Amino acid sequence: MKNLFVLLSIASMTYFSSCSGKEKADLVIINGKVLTIDKDNPYAEAIAVRGEKIIAVGSVKEISKLISEGVTRVIDAKDRLILPGFNDAHVHFGPLDPDYIELRYTTDPSVITGKVRAQVEKSRPGELIKGGHWEHEMFVDKKWPSKELIDKVSPDNPVVLSRADGHSVLVNSFVLKASGITKNTPDPFGGEIQKDPVTGEPTGIIKENAESMIITGESKPERTKEEEEARIWQGYLLALSEARELGVTSIQVPGGADFEAYEKLQKDGLLTSRIDIGGALTADSQQLEKYLIFAKKYPGTDNWIRFGYLKAFIDGTIGSGTALMFEPFSDNPASSGLSMMPYEEFQNMVITADKMGFQIGVHSIGDKGNNWTLNSFEAAQKANGKRDSRHRDEHTQTLQQSDIPRFARLGVIASMQPTHCISDKKFCIKRIGPERAKGAYAWKSLADAGASIAFGTDYQVEPLNPMEGLYASVTRKDRLGEDGNGWYPEQKISMEDAIRYYTLGAAYAQFMEDRKGMIKPGYLADIVITDKDLLTIPENEIMKTRVDYTITGGKVVYASGN
Repeated sequence: MKNLFVLLSIASMTYFSSCSGKEKADLVIINGKVLTIDKDNPYAEAIAVRGEKIIAVGSVKEISKLISEGVTRVIDAKDRLILPGFNDAHVHFGPLDPDYIELRYTTDPSVITGKVRAQVEKSRPGELIKGGHWEHEMFVDKKWPSKELIDKVSPDNPVVLSRADGHSVLVNSFVLKASGITKNTPDPFGGEIQKDPVTGEPTGIIKENAESMIITGESKPERTKEEEEARIWQGYLLALSEARELGVTSIQVPGGADFEAYEKLQKDGLLTSRIDIGGALTADSQQLEKYLIFAKKYPGTDNWIRFGYLKAFIDGTIGSGTALMFEPFSDNPASSGLSMMPYEEFQNMVITADKMGFQIGVHSIGDKGNNWTLNSFEAAQKANGKRDSRHRDEHTQTLQQSDIPRFARLGVIASMQPTHCISDKKFCIKRIGPERAKGAYAWKSLADAGASIAFGTDYQVEPLNPMEGLYASVTRKDRLGEDGNGWYPEQKISMEDAIRYYTLGAAYAQFMEDRKGMIKPGYLADIVITDKDLLTIPENEIMKTRVDYTITGGKVVYASGN
């Protein structure tokens, strides 16, 4: 590989020679294995940065000429792998709540009871208890939990615990009573109040649009306004700290967030990840005009805080049994899932927003849900004319084979989260059967058909760590490892391609491929150095890989000390 680097560094002379010999660097990284994601100069040994941008990529000998003693910070990569910063194309990012009950990877439902009891003991009567990320398919009995699991330890507190996918919640009887939900309450459109098949009473599981019916009661926090604001601020700092420790230098939020909070973070020098924030898809002209104002205030030309895309939901999830399918679920023949709105209403929203020039992203899980999303984008092209809209199919989880070529033809981004595959595969075939599962998480088929792919995590539905997504992409095996070639192994991709979708692919999805997603002169200096070589290590080492350095805009925002 060293000889390869030497040969390729000769090719990089054209990149290096564009820099003036008098121009010195603020930061130089040497002795690395640089995977640039630049097809014209794929590998290098060293990088030079000035200000926010990369000024040269080449050999150690070339880049060393740009070092000014006492001025240039030099990082010796010591043969470690160097990559563009990870760009999470779908991340529900925001301030972390220190009181949130974390239930991820719980296998024993009694653990939920214990954690709720502990939080109730620290809370006032009437105070809301929140938590989530439970997955009933991981329980020993694989059964949906019920309100009885938490009622006995929370008689005087509202409790709302979200399923891992965020499309179902478990609530206690306190919440059901406060919400007026009884055995006689009908399901709303696009929602379900799960009821006991014998008694007809609500079980405590509330799905999709029915969640809007939840009322938790009035509970005034003991904290003052100033204390609450400080707590939220600390939550932002905790979230950004997690992102930079994982090498995530860009985040794309599917929906709204607090622009002003991120502006303040940037002003105070605390914003260490670039962020795109959008809004909810609508056909309301007044709201769309407001979005246009935000788009002007936070334009796409900015590199830090930008207005992103408008987000809609067309269906639910496979795990909750609410993904919109053409045929009934294999394990529930009475249901083909839920649509969040009638198709005609959805298509009108897409055409209206597209006409005003907005980028649109649609949460699409089931094969029918994905089909409807593609149909709506195609209808918008026919109504408004074709443009470089880069509309996004968010998740792209289950596809009919006939829909796969439509992504490239329509120019639709397949915005996918690889860890969904290894989280969901344990129940996917049970839900939809082996034949439909051939079109599930089909990133290789999409790539072969010429689709543009962007990777992300769907954090906090899944962990924020990109290494888990890379592992899922190249193995399609569960997190504990397993024998064989993985789940539908024909859909596996190479590590280099997986990294490309997590960097340049995600940048393309946000119209930033001209300045982000590659290690290339003129590009933003968003760079990570890992402690293991992801291109050569065995698959069981991928998720153990850690980030040693995270650099955003030419500044080292995280260093492990190694």
